[in-house]
Amino acid sequence: MFDFTQYLGFLLFLTVLTIGFWLMFFLVGFVSYWVGGATWEAYKERKAKKKEEQSV
Repeated sequence: MFDFTQYLGFLLFLTVLTIGFWLMFFLVGFVSYWVGGATWEAYKERKAKKKEEQSV
């Protein structure tokens, strides 16, 4: 029949695939959060600069 050692490669493949999936999932969420925050901060700075120029 089949020994457990024959499944080790398959289990290793599944482990790496699962870790890669969750790492990609985390990085996509983190990068989108980072880009969104940077965009929001740039928008607020631009708005404050425009307001400052109008008051002066």
